[in-house]
Amino acid sequence: MASLLRSTANGLTVARALVGLPLILAFQAGWSGLAWWLLLLAGMSDAADGWLARRAGGGSSWGARLDPLTDKVLIAAPLVWLASTGALPLWAIWLLLARELLISGWRSQAKDGAPASLVGKAKTILQFVSLLLLLWPPLWIGHAVLVTVGWWLFWPSLLLAMTSAVAYLKPRSASRPN
Repeated sequence: MASLLRSTANGLTVARALVGLPLILAFQAGWSGLAWWLLLLAGMSDAADGWLARRAGGGSSWGARLDPLTDKVLIAAPLVWLASTGALPLWAIWLLLARELLISGWRSQAKDGAPASLVGKAKTILQFVSLLLLLWPPLWIGHAVLVTVGWWLFWPSLLLAMTSAVAYLKPRSASRPN
């Protein structure tokens, strides 16, 4: 049973990675509703694969390394899009993407893939929520209000990103802080 759960979790991670291209194409084509749904499904699959891996008693080493990289692709695509439209400042996107590359490189050197800290998990959740609100399609109810809420949520997500980066990179004693 554990093997099936791990395989399913890995399959969800791969499927989420494959959503990156259709997501970018949906943005480019102006299909904001499709892009929004793709991002939502990707976020839900991230939660589901983590849940499955925990139920299996832990994910595979391969999944532990692929999952955070997949998250980076799915966060980078809408962030770059939002910067290109002027919805978010380019400097903030650059700072966040630089952080993501730095931490991904650091994690790739860790034997266990360096599981996410609680702050890192909170950052990812807040980023997904912020992006979903920032990308709320213009013709949907509540567009202006929800986009504004998304903009305001982006800044604490950036702060959490920087805070978690410092925690990851600090020299560690016996254990890494949560």
